[in-house]
Amino acid sequence: MDLLRPGRAGWAVGVMAGWLGLTGCSVGTGGSAGSGAAAGVSAPASKLAADSARVRPVVVTQPVRHDTDDPAIWLNPTDPAGSLIVGTDKDTDGALYVFDLHGHEVPGKTVRGLKRPNNVDVAYGLKLGGRPTDFVLVTERETGKLRAFSLPDMRPLDRDNLDVFVGDAAGERLPMGIAMYTRPTDGAMFAVVSRKTGPKTGYLAEYGLGDDGTGHLKFTSERRFGAFSGQKEIESVAVDSELGFIYYSDEGVGVRQYYADPARGNAELALFARTGFTEDHEGISIYPTGPGTGYLVVSDQGASAFHLFRREGSAAQPFAHPEVRMVRTAAHLSDGSDVTSRALPGFPRGLFVAMADDRTFQYYRWEDIIGPGGR
Repeated sequence: MDLLRPGRAGWAVGVMAGWLGLTGCSVGTGGSAGSGAAAGVSAPASKLAADSARVRPVVVTQPVRHDTDDPAIWLNPTDPAGSLIVGTDKDTDGALYVFDLHGHEVPGKTVRGLKRPNNVDVAYGLKLGGRPTDFVLVTERETGKLRAFSLPDMRPLDRDNLDVFVGDAAGERLPMGIAMYTRPTDGAMFAVVSRKTGPKTGYLAEYGLGDDGTGHLKFTSERRFGAFSGQKEIESVAVDSELGFIYYSDEGVGVRQYYADPARGNAELALFARTGFTEDHEGISIYPTGPGTGYLVVSDQGASAFHLFRREGSAAQPFAHPEVRMVRTAAHLSDGSDVTSRALPGFPRGLFVAMADDRTFQYYRWEDIIGPGGR
């Protein structure tokens, strides 16, 4: 997940260089915190359904075949109601599902036959075949590759050529997390990839993205970086392109922060969110409230909850991210998430999407996540 620079009408998570306008997704009817899911979509078979203290989604997607893992929001620049949610179904017989803003699978768009697709991210405006192209990148764990598909038509953009962690032992070439970075100074685009297992230094890889000369995607290795505690694994990665930072979850330990631009070096800037989690730091998403301000939203998987931290630091502590609040949701054992602050029908202050362990993705209104008095 990548957060771009400010646009005219809000702020974007996952929006790349082609469109600097901003984010939000999903149409639902009614449903305040504590209410059920929107009409037209089955309510989740959640283990937490009876807990009225938890924030409830206003839309729940149709279930996938095997195991939801990670969503990404694609914003249609000309028709916001035509925006899409792309989500992984993590299995050997896996798929990349495409849902509309009502939570319905879009006919003919879902890509099947993927080998354990894990995480997914959306990018905007990369020039391929001479045209700005929106696309998704998804990690395919069992092949050690990334897969790329154009948006909104989901046409393949790779040539089976996006191998990651080349040269490492087979057991350390299992990609999981993915986030894309657009460098503000020149529009160059990069993919940041995490993996199932890896060394205590250099756990992540960053790749520069471009056209292979035929309108398909290629990449070049830029760097290996990132500390790992050695306790569990690193999956979730998020990028703030406006501020130039990468965040990733060292599960059971905390969230680590690095510069996103490879030219700025590999020094760790912060390790935060170290206390108050029940089990496993997971999905990270970024909600902007203004230039350089907002929230970092981190899943506490074991608690089926999300912790909100300040996006911005201070002059004295530029990399400090104090916790603002913790919110419990109906998304049981949630892993991946994405968020947008763009107002859309049914989501006046933006959309938060989280996976749940009942094979669905859940759509929340931001005002229900932030709570009364929050921005």
